[in-house]
Amino acid sequence: MAKALLGHVGGPDPRMVAEMRRLQQRVRDLEAELVRLQTENDALAAVADNEVMALSANDREPALT
Repeated sequence: MAKALLGHVGGPDPRMVAEMRRLQQRVRDLEAELVRLQTENDALAAVADNEVMALSANDREPALT
């Protein structure tokens, strides 16, 4: 029982602290990757929109007069 109390009162488990730090870093890395992918997706969507607009402008039929 003394070991259990000593471990509990002795402060946080170093393995638990290391795991928390590793997980926090992983979350930061994933958040950065998400921002990068969202930026890349927005750029690709803008290019696709421009291509669709250019194609539709060329395929229009002449207006009846």
